[in-house]
Amino acid sequence: MDKENLHNPKFKRSVMQPEQAQQLILASIKPMDQEEVPLTEVRGRILAENVLSPHPFPHFRRSGMDGFAVRSEETKGASSSHPARFEVIDVIPAGSLPQAELGPGTAARIMTGAKVPDEADAVVMFEMTDTHQQDGRTFITVKREIAAGTNMTPIGRELQAQETLLKAGRLISAGETTVLATFGFHKVKVYRRPRIAICSTGSELLRVEEPLQDGRIRNSNTYTLACQVQDAGGEPYILEPIADDLELAKQRVTQALAEYDMVITTGGVSVGDFDIMADLMQEGSLNMLFNKVAMRPGSVTTAAVSGDKLLFALSGNPGACFVGFELFVRPAIRSMQGASEPFLPEFEALLADDYPKINNFTRFVRGSMEIRDGRVYVRPAKLDESGVMITIKDSDILIVIPPTTAGVKAGEKVKAIRLQKWL
Repeated sequence: MDKENLHNPKFKRSVMQPEQAQQLILASIKPMDQEEVPLTEVRGRILAENVLSPHPFPHFRRSGMDGFAVRSEETKGASSSHPARFEVIDVIPAGSLPQAELGPGTAARIMTGAKVPDEADAVVMFEMTDTHQQDGRTFITVKREIAAGTNMTPIGRELQAQETLLKAGRLISAGETTVLATFGFHKVKVYRRPRIAICSTGSELLRVEEPLQDGRIRNSNTYTLACQVQDAGGEPYILEPIADDLELAKQRVTQALAEYDMVITTGGVSVGDFDIMADLMQEGSLNMLFNKVAMRPGSVTTAAVSGDKLLFALSGNPGACFVGFELFVRPAIRSMQGASEPFLPEFEALLADDYPKINNFTRFVRGSMEIRDGRVYVRPAKLDESGVMITIKDSDILIVIPPTTAGVKAGEKVKAIRLQKWL
């Protein structure tokens, strides 16, 4: 490195802890606009407002099984030798209403889920009755007392009117969709998905469809990031790669920031002579949040703000690019959509294998989770270097290894971050 380069700002990087970097990002978020979407399109979206129950659920007393609706007081003292006797005067299928008022000594044949007559307060299982015909009329006998409320669901057992069904910021999946459909919400107010521009930099990059060339590599990071953006709820837009040309990079990034809600670049953020994103981040039009994080891989992960939009410059190494997205870009995209929990879930587990590497920075190690003898173990990937891509496909966690001068032994407790993927 020559003396002139020693004074270049891109060589003077202040190290920031990962947690600090994450908080700076969240403080720079501008929430997306809100929109109404059909219930069929809400999976993976985030609620923009609280949803209250418009009515109790269930909103009528319903039968819990096939049987007979009776007045429980008329079964008092019933036994095998002195059974209670009822005339069946009505049949109530599910979806129909009672057609006859139950008076003393009468019952209604009722199906599971059907409305219980107002005069009845219990349902007797069909198997607990004996049926017989007399003079063209149907009678049942009950040989035991039936308590009030037996085999029927009261009004509002699950929810009362105006209770909170779902809170704003909640991710909508199958369970949430069930609730929304049950209460008739055929349209739902959610946050708009952010439009995310993705662009790789570097003259060494080949298109995926191009034949392999000596000294060059295919542009895989772009497609990895597009999948990650979709998993986070954003809409990815893959732009043309940028060659090692600072003016061209400036023009392309400026245009992308004007057209999209966020811009992600990959590559060119180190301190080499051709690492143009590091130079671009020194532009006065950008407000730098950080350009070095105390982490491995991806310590050169960089973030800046232009107006009210975020620009992320991730490492060109596939492992570092993947991890940098999960730790910093993913929570940004989730937060833009109002997510109440933008970060990936963390948990404690036992390390399955020794991890002997010495760390000055916190390491986020790709790995897998397993359960043995009722305990959760996490196993580091055999190859987890910054430039390794093959183990990304086999990883469902990131193992957090704090700075250490001795490594971490198998059996020790560690923190892990659960990676989440849409299927």
